[in-house]
Amino acid sequence: MISQLRGIARSIDRERSNLVLEVNGIGYEVLLPVFVLRSLLDRGKKEGDEIELKIYYHVGGKPPRPMLVGFNNEVERRFFEKLIQVEDLGPLKAARAFVFSVSTVANAIENRDTGLLEKMPGVGPRLAQKIVATLHGKVAEFALLRDERYDSLPAPERADIRSEAIEVLVGLGYRRREAVARVEEALHRKPEIRDTEGLLREVFRLEREG
Repeated sequence: MISQLRGIARSIDRERSNLVLEVNGIGYEVLLPVFVLRSLLDRGKKEGDEIELKIYYHVGGKPPRPMLVGFNNEVERRFFEKLIQVEDLGPLKAARAFVFSVSTVANAIENRDTGLLEKMPGVGPRLAQKIVATLHGKVAEFALLRDERYDSLPAPERADIRSEAIEVLVGLGYRRREAVARVEEALHRKPEIRDTEGLLREVFRLEREG
């Protein structure tokens, strides 16, 4: 069983939310929950960089084939293992639905916020209720995590300008966490922004206003 991989990212597919990690000359295709891919990009990871992932390994389908799901750390993987205990939420469906940070999903479960859970791809009202019924009271420790706390999903056309703006700010001397926070605030204030230049203008405007 594969529980961890460390190697060079040979390709990163944002649309499919996966990457190919080369380890000792072998390429492993790893499916990434959207929030994991987003955190890697926010940390400046790109093709050619070394990346280490905790792996959830699953074999399923007809004919059976292996599936690798990647996470930043053991805590994220443990939460995923709890999530797939929910009836009708198998590993593949859970990986594709897992677009928000662990703390965000755990808080929604503990607060019985089915509305937020229904924003996850493939999760309707009935499944959201099953998630709460199965896991409420069992994920409080995860709700306290100090992670990225992603609670929304950037529109596909905004993903690139978001990453570009973060890299520009880092190049100007901002710490990456601060750059991410400033870009997120600017996008929250003006969700209609569709280009990097406009996004940076809004970041600097908000900074001037203090």
